[in-house]
Amino acid sequence: MKSSLRQYSFKYFEPFIIFAFWLVLFASPLLFGQFEDHINWDHVFKVWKNHLPLFGLFLVHRFLLMPLFFFKGRKTTYFVSILILIIAGTSLIYAFDDNLNQQPPPPPPDRTERPFEKPHPADLEKEPLPPLRPRQGNKGPIPVYANFIVLAVLLVGFDAGLQLTMRWANLEQEKFKLQKESVENQLAFLRNQISPHFFMNTLNNIHALVDIDSEEAKQAIVKLSNLMRHLLYDSEEKQNPIKKEVDFVQSYIELMRLRYSDKVKIEVDIPSEIPDKTVSPLLFTSLLENAFKHGVSYNHPSFIKIAMSFPENRLNFVVENSNHSKKSDAPSGIGLENTRKRLDLLYKSAYDLNVTESDEKYAVNLSIPI
Repeated sequence: MKSSLRQYSFKYFEPFIIFAFWLVLFASPLLFGQFEDHINWDHVFKVWKNHLPLFGLFLVHRFLLMPLFFFKGRKTTYFVSILILIIAGTSLIYAFDDNLNQQPPPPPPDRTERPFEKPHPADLEKEPLPPLRPRQGNKGPIPVYANFIVLAVLLVGFDAGLQLTMRWANLEQEKFKLQKESVENQLAFLRNQISPHFFMNTLNNIHALVDIDSEEAKQAIVKLSNLMRHLLYDSEEKQNPIKKEVDFVQSYIELMRLRYSDKVKIEVDIPSEIPDKTVSPLLFTSLLENAFKHGVSYNHPSFIKIAMSFPENRLNFVVENSNHSKKSDAPSGIGLENTRKRLDLLYKSAYDLNVTESDEKYAVNLSIPI
C-alpha cells in the first residue's frame, strides 16, 4: 500500500511542478504589480500577451524537441532548433513591439545652462548657489525582446532539467523494481529446490519404516502431512512467526527419531519461550537435512545436536553432527549452498554463517537478526 502511494505521488509530481510554474508566471503581474486604487488590467493583459510566445516555445520544446531530437541522440539538431526558435521569436517580438515605434520624449533642459537672469552679486554673497550638476536622463524599461531572450533561455533550461530529472527518476524506479522482482524470483527458486529435496528424503524414511513398524509408519505419515502443509502454504509467505518455524524443526526431528530410534544420539536444546517475531521461512531445513544425511553412520556411533537461542534481537541456530564422510568427492548436496544464497539475498551482510569441521565433528552456526 505504501509503495503504491509513493508511485501515485511520483506520477503527478512533474505535472504539478509545471502547473505551479506557469501559474506563478501568469499571476506575477497581479501579485507584484504596483496598483494603488484598482488593478490595471490593460497592463496585466499586455504582460500576459508577452508570455504567450514563451508558452508556445515551452510546448514545442517539451513535446517535439526533447522527445524527437534530444532523447534520440540528435543533440546537434536539438540545440540548433532551439537557437532558431529563440531568434525567430525575438525577431517577431522586435518587429511588433509598439514601444519601439514611439518617439522618445524630449530631453529635459540642461541645468548647466541658466536661461534666467543673472543674479545680483549681492545676492550671491548672502546665499551661494548649490554646485551645478548635469542631470542624467532616466533609463527606460527593459525591451520586450531582450526580456524574451532571457526568459526563453531560462525556460528551456528549466524544462530540459525537469525532463532529464524525471526520466532518471523513472529509470531508477524501474531498476529498483526489476531488482526486487529478481530477488523474489531467486528466493522462490531456492525454496522450490528445498521442498522436493526434503520431500524425497522423508519419503525414503517412511519407506524404511513400513517394513519395520507399520504403526510408526502411520504416525510418520501424519507428521509428514503436517510438514508438507508448512512447506506448501507457510513457505509462500515472506515472513513466518518464529514459533511456526520452531514447530517445523521439532516435527522434523521427531520424524527422524522414528527412523533412527536409538542408533543415533539426538540432542535438542530449544527454549520453551519463543520471541513473538518473524523470520524468513525454511531457513533451517537444509541445515537439518545435511546433518542427518551426512552425520549418521550405520557402522559407527553417531550424534546430532541441535540448539537454538535468542540473544538480543538475534536468532542463533547451531547444528552439530558426527563427521563420517572421508571422501573429498562425496556430494554435499545443494542445502548449504542454497541456504547461503538465500541469506545473501535476505540479510546482505547482517548474518553470520560459520562452518567448522574436524575429524570427529561437523558444525554449522547460523546467526540472523530478528
